[in-house]
Amino acid sequence: MTDASVEDFIAGVEHPGRREDARVLDQLFRRVTGFQPRMWGNSIIGYGRYHYRYDSGREADFLATGFSPRKANMSIYILPGYANFGPILKRLGPHKTGKSCLYVGRLSKIDLNALGDLIRAGLDDLATRWPVQAT
Repeated sequence: MTDASVEDFIAGVEHPGRREDARVLDQLFRRVTGFQPRMWGNSIIGYGRYHYRYDSGREADFLATGFSPRKANMSIYILPGYANFGPILKRLGPHKTGKSCLYVGRLSKIDLNALGDLIRAGLDDLATRWPVQAT
């Protein structure tokens, strides 16, 4: 987590459509999570955080949920992943998933209510494993 300005980061997104989508996502994440956004690294906007410790001994703090406006698509981070959210994903619209990333193009093509439900479900699921703290 850094002290960089989320507003400055969003304002600096080069593509106007991606910049506007980032503003929409910021408002959605704020509303659904109740958390203030924080920059994680130089390109991820995170909401909430948690401290994890694996059986291997590795431990760290990481964002609870968030997004990054990438050139090719919007990357949305739902931790610890999407395994249990099939019914919500079916409502979402066009997307691709990675292990903990959801990739969407234009927000106008997805159901933002479904995305809000997915963000909430992801936070609730994460909280069953590790305590989620406000940012």
